[in-house]
Amino acid sequence: MSFDRSIKIAPSILSADFANFGQEIQAIEAQGADWVHVDVMDGHFVPNLTFGPPAVKAFRPHVTTFMDVHLMIAPVDPYIEAYAEAGADMITAHVEAGPHIHRTLQAIKAQGVKAGVSLNPGTPLDSIEHVLDLVDMVLIMTVNPGFGGQKFIHSGVEKTRRLRQTIGDRPIHIQIDGGVTTETAPLVAEAGADVLVAGSAVFKGGSVDTPEVYGQNIRALRAAAETARP
Repeated sequence: MSFDRSIKIAPSILSADFANFGQEIQAIEAQGADWVHVDVMDGHFVPNLTFGPPAVKAFRPHVTTFMDVHLMIAPVDPYIEAYAEAGADMITAHVEAGPHIHRTLQAIKAQGVKAGVSLNPGTPLDSIEHVLDLVDMVLIMTVNPGFGGQKFIHSGVEKTRRLRQTIGDRPIHIQIDGGVTTETAPLVAEAGADVLVAGSAVFKGGSVDTPEVYGQNIRALRAAAETARP
């Protein structure tokens, strides 16, 4: 995957119909999704439990774009190989999930996949200052992780802006996850984000029987973000 800063919409399949994951993934891709975002939660680091490596492996044959696996788990290092083998194109780990984020990112890179690092709302940017040259993406959480449908935390906009300045010309994506809607997408896009994770904002009102609704939602998010780009 070549690097560019165009707006990318990454629907979170946590908001999809759990009985029809394969069809849901095919539907969002057909309707314009750029990436497929998989939220992995362990019921320990965050208060929810979602997808293990076998589930991610089952998703993989249906993904033709880019599978973005967000590990909200602790410890994270013992599971990196399993998620890489399951077919992740990118694995994102939280800086808060362990004491050695540099080693964690090295372990992700060693699996031959792209590496992301994520920051919770209360975690400062300087916690990743010394690992930026190891990452392909920084994920700014604009909700506290664990559940979909939460209200957007607006302090993430200024955090995004400062991160974009810090990154400079380095080929690092900035992803936003949490409360992304047509109202909040322009705020983070203007601040420098290029990958927008959206759950309910993509899947609301649609189904595998009415996938055109997903397309309308994706196009609305993309248009809202693109009009605000600097």
